[in-house]
Amino acid sequence: MAIDFAIEPEFQEKLDWIESFVKAEVEPLDLFFRGEVSPFDKSHEVAQGLVRPLQEKVREQGLWACHIGPELGGGGYGQVRLALMNELLGRSSWAPSVFGCQAPDSGNAEVLAHYGTEEQKERYLAPLLRGEISTTYAMTEPQAGSDPGQFTCSAVRDGDEWVINGEKWFASNFVYAEFMIVMLVTNPDVPIYKGSSMMLVPKDAPGLELVRNVHLGSGSSGDDAGHAYLRFNDVRVPADHLLGDEGTGFKIAQTRLGGGRVHHGMRSVGMAQRALDMMCERVLSRETKGSLIADKQSIQHWVADSWVQIQQFRLQVLHTAWLIDKEAGDYAKIRQHVAGVKVATPKVLLDVVYRALHAHGSLGMTNEMPLIGMWMAAPVMGIADGPTEVHKDTIAKTVLKQYRPYEGLFPSQHIPSRMPAARAHVEARIENEIANL
Repeated sequence: MAIDFAIEPEFQEKLDWIESFVKAEVEPLDLFFRGEVSPFDKSHEVAQGLVRPLQEKVREQGLWACHIGPELGGGGYGQVRLALMNELLGRSSWAPSVFGCQAPDSGNAEVLAHYGTEEQKERYLAPLLRGEISTTYAMTEPQAGSDPGQFTCSAVRDGDEWVINGEKWFASNFVYAEFMIVMLVTNPDVPIYKGSSMMLVPKDAPGLELVRNVHLGSGSSGDDAGHAYLRFNDVRVPADHLLGDEGTGFKIAQTRLGGGRVHHGMRSVGMAQRALDMMCERVLSRETKGSLIADKQSIQHWVADSWVQIQQFRLQVLHTAWLIDKEAGDYAKIRQHVAGVKVATPKVLLDVVYRALHAHGSLGMTNEMPLIGMWMAAPVMGIADGPTEVHKDTIAKTVLKQYRPYEGLFPSQHIPSRMPAARAHVEARIENEIANL
């Protein structure tokens, strides 16, 4: 058995390039636009004029859309390499777009690559992989949240078309999207896991209504960004806009959700590490009560606890990525591990970022530092792709299946109950050794 944590020298050179490139060329975009321009807005001429040359440099390095196979113009990387890349990209909100792997576009691209027809790939996937358009993934519903058993948004076949009715909630970046991939109930007479399907829906489809955009925290209430509340009013799409086979919606969803959770996890590692960097710099730069803040025992414990949490979580995510590669993307075999990443992500962010924020005092709570925005990512990661509690259920059920109840009066590890057999075993060995003298 070989366990090797080394990174191939050739790929380490790529990672070194990514790190320096993101710091020097991409992070300035975060500061310049300050959240006023979205990376998903492909119509913003100034932003795109800055981004496109950076994307070309990424392509020259062979690092563009590395989650997609080479036959479609991507790098075809496995999850371990993608995880190591995403750790670095997680430091900047613009970096994923510069590298062609921003969510939800990356997940939608994977779905189209795996299940799209040639016509679907040409119309929808090709411009997406060229970085020309943005997309939306619409799954959750206002009355159901992420509980598929409560989904009601449906599609009914009518000749050469599907007719869609219902509502979708939190369809991120809809205002910038050219099309959506939508989870729909196509057979209400069977369990949802067999009666749901995925479909492509153009943004300009007649009958598609934007009820309103919702925003995180106390953000803008305008209609120019955010997460869309959508209503489908007899929306008709061609029959060939079905992805894969009818009734395979949840199978298709796993193509994007499993890898997506690992990517979110590793980007969170990068974000948490950045928070730790800021905390260490701050406590080494300020004094109180006659000594550096860094000399205070509680602060030293914060630094130590943060480092340990990041290390543990980083190894957990990388191990899960390795398992995905080992099992050739068969997520059913490693659901427990993927769920574990999902569960751990918000906790690590919440703890590490809060310590960093607190170490900065009042400055940490202001918009003059990125910490309060990073802290807001913690509850988002706890809810995105399904609430953490659902994934805890998955883990618990999987773990408990590995055990059986013990029928004795006392537990199997009850010391008095085990003593007679242990004594007899050891005494027999003693007698055997004496006999061989």
